[in-house]
Amino acid sequence: MALNRKIAYINLTTGEIETKPIPISMRKKFLGGRGLDMYLMYNHVKPGVDPLGPDNVAFVSAGILVSTLASATARTHIGGKSPLTGYVGSANMGGFFAPEMRWAGFDHLVIKGKAEKPVYLWIHNGEIEIRDAKNIWGKTVHETQQIVREELGDREIKILTIGPAGEKLVRFANVMTGVKDAGGRSGMGALLGSKNLKCIACRGTMDIKIAHPQEALDYNKTFITQITSAKVSQTQGKIGTPFIWGSTNSWGGIRTNNFQYNQLEYSDDIEAESLDEVNIGMAGCFGCQVHCRARYIIPDGPYKGVYDEGPEYTAQGAFCGEPGCTKRNTLLVCNHLANIYGMDLLEVGSLTAWAMELYEKGILTDKDTDGLELRFGNDEAMIEMCHRIARREGLGDILAEGGLRAAKKIGKDSIKYLIHVKGMSNLHSDERGTPSLALGIATGSRGSDHLRSRPAVDLYHLPEPVLRKIYSTPVAYDGPLTSDYKDYEGKPWQVFWHETCYEAVDCLGICKYHTTFLAATGPNFEEWSRVLYYNTGLEMSPVDIWTVAERAYNMERLFNLREGLTRKDDWLNDRYFDEPTTRGIPAVQGRTIDREKFAKMIGEYYEHHGWDENGVPTPETLKRLGIDKEPSHVL
Repeated sequence: MALNRKIAYINLTTGEIETKPIPISMRKKFLGGRGLDMYLMYNHVKPGVDPLGPDNVAFVSAGILVSTLASATARTHIGGKSPLTGYVGSANMGGFFAPEMRWAGFDHLVIKGKAEKPVYLWIHNGEIEIRDAKNIWGKTVHETQQIVREELGDREIKILTIGPAGEKLVRFANVMTGVKDAGGRSGMGALLGSKNLKCIACRGTMDIKIAHPQEALDYNKTFITQITSAKVSQTQGKIGTPFIWGSTNSWGGIRTNNFQYNQLEYSDDIEAESLDEVNIGMAGCFGCQVHCRARYIIPDGPYKGVYDEGPEYTAQGAFCGEPGCTKRNTLLVCNHLANIYGMDLLEVGSLTAWAMELYEKGILTDKDTDGLELRFGNDEAMIEMCHRIARREGLGDILAEGGLRAAKKIGKDSIKYLIHVKGMSNLHSDERGTPSLALGIATGSRGSDHLRSRPAVDLYHLPEPVLRKIYSTPVAYDGPLTSDYKDYEGKPWQVFWHETCYEAVDCLGICKYHTTFLAATGPNFEEWSRVLYYNTGLEMSPVDIWTVAERAYNMERLFNLREGLTRKDDWLNDRYFDEPTTRGIPAVQGRTIDREKFAKMIGEYYEHHGWDENGVPTPETLKRLGIDKEPSHVL
C-alpha cells in the first residue's frame, strides 16, 4: 500500500538503526513530507541545541503522494534546526530521490548523532547500511553521485548529497540531488556536514499498491490537463522559469545593486531568449509533464563545454540582479558553481551584493577583500566569490557564516545594509511596491521566502469575484479582497491562504508549480482530496487537508517560539520603509512600505492564524488543532 512505508531512526554515533511503521492516526494528523517532519522536529530536537552540534537532528522525507499515480509527486523534504537562522530549517527539492526512497521502503529518516568519520547511507529494499565515505569526502555534488553509482554497480541509484560547501559547514549549504535539484535555504547541507554524513544513496524495487488504480489514472488525466493547459506551464515547458525575469524586471520588481535600485538595466544578455540560445533541451522531475528545467553547455570562457542545468529565475536575480552583473556567461558559470559546491545561490548572490555595497561605501577595503575589487557589475568578482565562499577563503570565510554573523564580525554599521529576515538573506525581488509579498517574506517561518506563502497571483489584477472563488475555498472568507497589488486590504488573508496551501503541497509531495502558485487555475484542496483517496485510500475532505496544513504550520511556529522568536522577528529591514523605489513603471516608482499599515497587516495575519498579538498560538488554537499536548513522542 501507499501508506505502508516506514520511518527509520538512524544514530550515526552508535550505528544503531531502528525502523517502525507510521500509524494511520499520524498520517491523518500530518500526512507526510514537511508536515510530519515538523512534528518530528518539535519532538526530537531538544530546545536550545547547537545547530551544528551532534544533538541536532536531520529529517529526510517523501510526501505521502510521492511515486504514486498522481502527477508531479517527486518532492523530497529535508528538515532540522537551521545552522543559518537558529529557527526552523526546511528545504524542499524535486528530482527522483524521494520516489526511489519510497520504492526502497521508507518515507521518513530521522538522523541523529555524529559519525566519527565521513560516512554515507545505503538504502535498498527495506535495508539501511552505514558505509565509509572517505573516498567521496571532498568531491563535488556531481562527482559524488558518479562515484557512488560506480561503487555500488547501479546507474539507477538516486543520491541525496552535500558538496564541499556542506563539508566546510557553510551555513547556507544545500542538500542536492541529480545535476541541480537543490534543497536550498536554511543550510540543511551544513547540518548533514556537521554529522559527517556525505550522502544518502537509494535504490528500491518494492511495489507501491495504489488503492483505486483505475480511478487514479482517470482522474490524473484531468489533473494533468488542468496543469498543462495553463499558459504559465506551457511557457515554463519551453524556456523554464527565466521567463519570469523579463516581466518582473520590466515593471520594477527586482532587487538590484543589493537594495539600491529595483530594476536591472541593459540586461538583455540574461533574458530567457538569450538563455534559450544555449539551451540543449528541457528536462523534468519524476511524474511531471511540464519539464521546466533547461539544460545547457557553457559556450565560452574558462568553463567552455561544461554541462549543467538551469539556471532558474532565482539564479538570474542572485548572480545578476543583486550584484548588477549583466553577462550571460556569469550567470551560467555561477549557477554551475553553486550546483557543484552545493550552496544556496540566493545567499551567495545576496551576501556578495551586500559586500559590494559595503566595499563601495568604504566599510570593506582592499585589505578585507585581498585585493578583489568588489564593485557592482564586476562579473569576475561575482564568480570569484562563489569559490571563496564555498572554500571559506578570506572574506568568503566571513560571509559563509551568514549575514548576521558576518555583520557582527565586520561591524561599522554594516548591518544597516544587510537585507534579511530572521537572519536569512532576502530574495532577489523588491517588495516595496507589493505589500502582500512583503508580508509573506516578513512572516516566513524559515526567513525571507518565496516558497512558503507568496501570493504571486496578487500581481495579476484578477477581478474580485475570481479572487473570492480562490480564497474562499476550502474554508469560507468574507473579508476584503482587492485586485490592486499596491493595496494593504485583504492581503493578510491571501498570505495566510497561500501559506496553508504550500504547507499542504509539501505534505503531499507535489510541486508548487502544480497548484495556485503562478497559475490561478491550478489544482488545490478540492483536487487533492480526490487524488489522495484514489491513490492511498485515505479519506480526507478538502477542509481536513487544510487543517493538516494549519496544524503543521503551527508546529513550525511553536518550534521557532521555543528557540527565541518574537514578534519583532516578523519584520523587514528599515530600507523597505525609508528608501523609496527609484525605477520601474509609474505604479511602483517612489514606493515604500507604510510602517503603520504593515504593523496592522501583521496583526490581522496573526488573527487569521489564531495567534495572540505577540504571534503566539492561543490555547484554543492548539486545542482545536489537537497539538496542545506536544511534544507527544508518538513517533
